[in-house]
Amino acid sequence: MNARTALPSARYGIRCARPGESGAIAVLLARAFADDPVMAWAFPDPSRRERRSARLFKLIQRQQRPRAGGVRVAATGDGQLLAAALWSGPGRWKTSAVQELAAMPRYAHAFGVRGLPRAADVENTLHEAHPEAPHWYLPTLGTDPAFQGTGVGSALLRQQLAHCDRLGQSAYLESSKASNVPFYERFGFRVTREIRLPDEGPPLWLMWREPGPATGRAPLST
Repeated sequence: MNARTALPSARYGIRCARPGESGAIAVLLARAFADDPVMAWAFPDPSRRERRSARLFKLIQRQQRPRAGGVRVAATGDGQLLAAALWSGPGRWKTSAVQELAAMPRYAHAFGVRGLPRAADVENTLHEAHPEAPHWYLPTLGTDPAFQGTGVGSALLRQQLAHCDRLGQSAYLESSKASNVPFYERFGFRVTREIRLPDEGPPLWLMWREPGPATGRAPLST
C-alpha cells in the first residue's frame, strides 16, 4: 500500500503532543528536515545530521512545551505520528536569558562545542529579523517523509490558522526552502523579506499572514 495515496483523512486527527512523545517527534522532524538547506549547513556531516538535528528538535520542544498547545501533531488513532508543528503564541516566542543559559549544555550536545558560535549567530540573526507586532510563530512544521503529499501537514497548519482567524491574530514563519514558499502562500502567508544566515549560510524567506475570516472550525483536541 502506498501511504502517499492511501491515507484517508478519517484515519488521523490533530492534537497536542502527549507526554513521552518528544523523542518520537524529534526523530520525525529530523527525517522531515533531512534535506533542508539550513540543517545541511548547521550539521555539515551527513552521517551525523539526523542524529544531531533530532537532539535539536527535542530541545526546541522543551522550550515550547511550557506554552499551551506549543507542540502539536497529526496522528492516527493508534498513536502513529505523521506530522508535527511547534507553535508559540503572541508575545511568547522568545526564551529568556535564564532559559537560554540553562539550555546551553543541550545546545552543545546538539551542535557540538565547535558549532555553538554558529548556533548563536543563527539565533541572533532570527531574533533581529523577528517582527514586533503580536503574532503566532511557527518555527517548525514537518511531515514524516513517508506521508508527505498526503495532506497531513496542510491539515496540521490549517488547524492553527483557523484558530488565528477566530481570534483575529496574525501568524509568522521563516521558510528555509524556496520551494516551500508557494505552499505557505496558499494559506495566506506572504514573503516580507529575504535574509541570509551568517558565515555563508543559506537564505530564509520571512513570511507573514494576516488573519482571515473566522471559519468556525472545531477546537484543537487534547
